[in-house]
Parts: sequence; C-alpha cells; structure tokens
Amino acid sequence: MRPPVEVCVLIVSLLAPGVLYAMNNIPALQEPLPILGMGMVVLGFVLLLLLLTVRNKLKVDPLFYVFAEFSFTCMVGLTNALEQDGFISGFMSFYLKIGEPHLSTAYAVMMSYWEGIVHFVLFLTMIHRMFKGKSYRSLGLLWAGSSIAHQIVHIPGVVIGKFGSNIRPAFWRNVPFFLVPFWVASVLFSRPREMPVITADKISVEQKKGLLSRPVDLLLSLLLLGAMAFSVFRGFVVLDCPLDTCFTYIYQYEPYLKDPVGFPRVMMLVYLFYALPLLTSFTYGLKRPGCSWMLDWTIFFAGAMAQTQWCHIGASLHSRTPFTYRVPADKWWPVITFNVMLAAVPALLAVRCHTNPVYFMKPVPEGQTNNEKKKN
Repeated sequence: MRPPVEVCVLIVSLLAPGVLYAMNNIPALQEPLPILGMGMVVLGFVLLLLLLTVRNKLKVDPLFYVFAEFSFTCMVGLTNALEQDGFISGFMSFYLKIGEPHLSTAYAVMMSYWEGIVHFVLFLTMIHRMFKGKSYRSLGLLWAGSSIAHQIVHIPGVVIGKFGSNIRPAFWRNVPFFLVPFWVASVLFSRPREMPVITADKISVEQKKGLLSRPVDLLLSLLLLGAMAFSVFRGFVVLDCPLDTCFTYIYQYEPYLKDPVGFPRVMMLVYLFYALPLLTSFTYGLKRPGCSWMLDWTIFFAGAMAQTQWCHIGASLHSRTPFTYRVPADKWWPVITFNVMLAAVPALLAVRCHTNPVYFMKPVPEGQTNNEKKKN
C-alpha cells in the first residue's frame, strides 16, 4: 500500500539536511557558481521524485509541485535557523560564507523558523486536502500573503542593507521564489470561493445595520485606524523624520529600526506604501456592505502581517542583533504589545469575516437554505 502523498513529500523534504551536510563537506561544491548550480540540480531532482510520487494519479493540481518543492526549501530554512541558534552544526557554514551571508542575521533566522515550521505545516495540510478533494483555497491565500511579504522584505533588504556589497550568485536563487507566490496568488484568487447561501431577506437585514449597531466591527475599525497611524508613524521614523517624537522613538523604543541590515527599514516602507492602502480598504469594507473581496484579501493580508511581525519582533529581541539595536528592557512591554497588536488585528479581522460573512455577501434569491452551497 502506497503512503499518502503528503507523507511522501515529508520524506523527500527531510532529505534537505543530508544534502546540506554533504555539500558542507565537499570542497569542490563550495564555490559561488557551483553552489548555485548544485541548488538547481537538487531542486530538479526533487521535482523528479515528486513526479514519480504522483505518477499513478489521473489528474494532479499544478500547485502541488509548487507546494512540494517549497516544502523541501522549508527544511533548508529550518536547518539554517537551528544551526544559527546553536542546536546543530556542520550543515550551513559553507553556504553562509560563499552563498548568502545575510542568512546569519537575526531577521533571517526568524524568517527561517517561520518558513520551516509555519509554511511547512501549511504545505503538508494543503497537499493533504488537495488529494482528499477538499478545498485549500483559504490556506493557500494565507501562505501566498506570508510568502510574498517574506520576499518583498527579504530581497530589497539584502540589496540596500550592509550585505548589498557582498551579493553572491546563490542569492539570485531567490528570484523564482519571489515570482512563484505571485502566480499562485493569482491562480487562487481566480478560483471560485465557496460560500453558504443565505436568503436575501437575512442579508438585507444584516446589511442595513450601521457601524454603531455592530460593536465588533466598530472595534475592528478603531483598531484598523490605530494600525494605520502606527504604520504611518514608523514609516516617517525610518525616513528620518526630524520630529522629536520620531527621534525619541527610534532611540529609546525601537532602535532595531536603524539596524544596518536593512530589513526593518524596508519592512516599515512596505507597511507605509502597501499595508496602509489595504488597511484603509478594510476600514471601508467594514462600513460598506457587500464588499465580498474582504473575504479573500483579509486572509491574504493576515498571512503577510503575521510573517513580517514575527520576523520583526523576533529579530528585535534576538541575541544575533547587536545589543544597541535591541528593544530596551524598560520599553519591552509597550513595544512588543504594539507590534503584537499589529499582527493580531488583521488576523482578528480575517476571523470575523469568515465566521460571519453575511455583511460582505451579495444578495441571493429567496428560498434557498443555509445548507446549500453557492459558488461566488
């Protein structure tokens, strides 16, 4: 009896530490171009194993190959995180010297933990649901938001930060990992969303309620406004705003924002120019009934904010960050609280939208029951 596909993917992914250990002990592979070439060969070999795994399946979702390939790289990331924190050794030293030295930074370590644990669990879950004929669309959007946020901070952060003058050929392996999540997101957004069918009169009653009649939505709107203000403020801080408040904040509360690695600065600019418009749109969606796009974009955004805030909070406290850039001990609680809330608010909004989507639905003909399903 053949094991489930997700088990096969797990087994293939666990080969990653062995490959890294072998490369770490073969001097011929420890040169810039051979490292890049060997990486491409290994990924090609993994793809071949995956093709053999599903060769008897009549129809395979093309996203399976994406999720399975990325599962392998998740184990590479987790291996890096464990080695940088001293739990294991002998796997990544060659790659950090010749390939991507920025992976030894605190931000990259936290990024690797997220990739190796959260993304890996998401991949196995999505693959399991895929081959069981169940929907994985929401989980896919959650991963797509997380992965895109990961790369749009990671790649520019390396280029503009202190590692920008030491970019090696292996760094460019990140390009496909940057582009593919955008393609996956476009595929998932274009697929139909399953929603419960609720009669038009019930939808009409719910959508006639003002914001003051919906206390949960009112609270979420206020929290979104707070997140917007915090995003604008920190954007000004990293843009060297001369106001005394900005100066005090960066030196007394979050000195990590001026860490020369570049990642925190890029992240605050991403929040200012990308997260801020989305937060504004969500505030509008809570006030304007029938905004069905909220159901998808809140999940996508929740994944993005969870990933970036995990990395930011972890890196600002991690021992690999120089002491002068870590959050001061006497300011720990307010800084961490604000940062946790910035991740929690999008997650709470996504949960609210999906547990009670009536306000965001478009009216449907009367007479249909809640047990029916409608592709929207």
